[in-house]
Amino acid sequence: MPVQRGPHGCPPCDTEVTPRRDRRERCGPRSPARVNAVLATVERRRGSLTGDAGRADYTPGMARASLDKDPADVAAMFDGVAHRYDRANSVMTFGFDRRWRVTTGRALDARPGEKVLDLAAGTGVSTEEYARGGAWCVAADFSLGMLRGGRHRNVPMVAADALRLPFADGVFDAVTITFGLRNFVDTRAALAEIARVVRPGGRLVVCEVSTPTFGPIRYVYRRFALRLMTWFGRRVSSNPDAYSYLFESMLTWPAQRRLAEIIADSGWKSVEWMNVTFGVVAIHRAWKPHADS
Repeated sequence: MPVQRGPHGCPPCDTEVTPRRDRRERCGPRSPARVNAVLATVERRRGSLTGDAGRADYTPGMARASLDKDPADVAAMFDGVAHRYDRANSVMTFGFDRRWRVTTGRALDARPGEKVLDLAAGTGVSTEEYARGGAWCVAADFSLGMLRGGRHRNVPMVAADALRLPFADGVFDAVTITFGLRNFVDTRAALAEIARVVRPGGRLVVCEVSTPTFGPIRYVYRRFALRLMTWFGRRVSSNPDAYSYLFESMLTWPAQRRLAEIIADSGWKSVEWMNVTFGVVAIHRAWKPHADS
């Protein structure tokens, strides 16, 4: 992986961490019926907190989040696009989304016996990709609509808020986020919470939109390609208005080095990144330091 490194250094290790069972129940594979029951329970609880988004007559298909990233708005928006989300992604990225997931999987390098949390996993298409190497991977997402859209996939799924993950300390060997970090209401708080559930020496891999490094390509991408991608996405999405938010979030997301600094400031070490497709996408990787480092 040809990478550029940020400030800090801490190599991964094989430290074994025993989860605290008195904190919260560990997640494991569940039957479809159990998944449905869990999602229904979480939806009822979320409805009591989010006002109109929890009403039975609410229509999430018309939801559109804004850049203040209110959690209820973001969840409702993704509920509305869940029906055709994977197809829309493939269309608006001209099929590159599959290549980016494969590259992210290589950077993750999940191995048999490892436990991997795929956060903001949507319908679990990325979780399936990362589990191919034999690791145990669980898909977690705040959008119940997205999780329901991926129930046919043979991966465990959990409804979860990135700021309050329902896992004990140090239970995962790695956490990955594929095109989801920019949707969190508080990036630094989410990165710190992610570090809590990763064992010392464990790793973080983030695949996210970024900024092309070559000036002419950057100009064409920001002025024309992004708008074209959004136009295609709107044509095949079940919630076209949501793509206005996605377009805006891409334009305002920090460039590679700045994101590396944010990750390092959130408690991660050995931050490095690799540009993909001329920097349209960047894959960042970092490690959780040991207590004595």
